[in-house]
This record gives sequence, structure tokens and C-alpha cells, in this order.
Amino acid sequence: MNKKIALACLVAGLSSVAAHAQVGVTGSLGTTGLGAHVSVPVMPNLNARFGVNALRYNYDGSTSDLDYDFKLKLRTFDALLDYFPQGTGFRFTGGIVFNGNKIDAVGRPTAAGTYTLNGRTYPAAAAGTLDGRIDFRNIAPYLGIGWGNALAKEKGWKFSTDLGVMIQGSPRTSLSNVGCTAPAPLCAQLAADVAAENIRLNDEADDFKAYPVLRFGASYSF
Repeated sequence: MNKKIALACLVAGLSSVAAHAQVGVTGSLGTTGLGAHVSVPVMPNLNARFGVNALRYNYDGSTSDLDYDFKLKLRTFDALLDYFPQGTGFRFTGGIVFNGNKIDAVGRPTAAGTYTLNGRTYPAAAAGTLDGRIDFRNIAPYLGIGWGNALAKEKGWKFSTDLGVMIQGSPRTSLSNVGCTAPAPLCAQLAADVAAENIRLNDEADDFKAYPVLRFGASYSF
């Protein structure tokens, strides 16, 4: 993620907050992790919303050849506009997300202590470790709908929901092996098979091109 761009976005958001008397603060939980957003009015029926979301969790996955331990690291900064047609609680949302989401991948040997790569079997003790990473583009458009207005006339606590999609684009995967102790020709073949496995890993990561967003939040305005 371009941290300077994200910082500029947050500074702009905070400056906008300072310029308005009414402010809504929302805490949320959902597929983007734990989140905190600040909403300010732009014009009747239109709010600007700025926020940050983050979470980490581990899960298992596999390609056709190899099992993996995945570590999903969620980190996003939102710059959104919420439009409320007819002044109701229902809203349309659009904007951009400064996207720092990434996935670390570690190949897991079989119970027999081997890796199968591109149809070939290698002893894990000689092949070393298989480490990879999945990244996405830094700026992702967001489109969604939702319910709840953090700046509704009623003061105090309110509840909200977001349902949408963040377009992360095609993933970038990098998989490599470290610590091969086999003879040089076998290590060279292993490197070629790891490159083929990287293509399979990229195909699996395509599931994250359009990342679903579902958030539930509680807001307070003052």
C-alpha cells in the first residue's frame, strides 16, 4: 500500500470532520475485520465516510497438488460517499479503498514428509520450505448498499449494515523454495516445478478478485 496516499486520505477526512459541527462515529465488524469510521455531511442526503479496517486470521487451503497454511492480513482505508434516496435509512455507497490486504502462504508437507509439485514428489527435508505471498492492487473501487445513517437527526446510538463488493483485481502471487539441499539438477527441477505451482496458486487466489463486504456497525453522533 502507498502509505503516503493513505495518510493523505485520512488527513483530508480529519480536516473535513473538523469543518463540520455534526459528526457520526461508527464501530463495525465484518468481512473486512474490525473497523472504525467517521461520517460527516456533504449535502442533504449525502455523507462522506472515512475509516480503517483490520484483522488477521489463519486458515488451511490447497491447490490440486499442495496443501497450504494461509495467513490472511486485512488492512484497508476507506474513502466513501453514502447517498440516502428520499432521506430514508437505506443508502447507496461508492468510493475507493486503499488496499493493504495480503495473504502469506506456506506449503505444508504430507504426513509422509513430502511435497508433490507439478506431478513430482520431493522429500521435504531436501526440498526446504515453500513460502509464498499473495498481493492485490493498492487502490480498489467499492460499490455497495446499506442501511443506517450515522448522521440521522436522532442523537445517540444507531445501528447499520453494509453489503457490497471491493474490486481488488487480479492477484499477484510469488512462491519460492528456500533451503534446497538436494543435488543441483534436482534443485533446478524443483525450482521449475515451484514456478508451475505458483500458477496454480494464482488461479486459487482469483477467488479474491472481487472481495465481498458485509459489515454490521453501531454508530453514535454528536
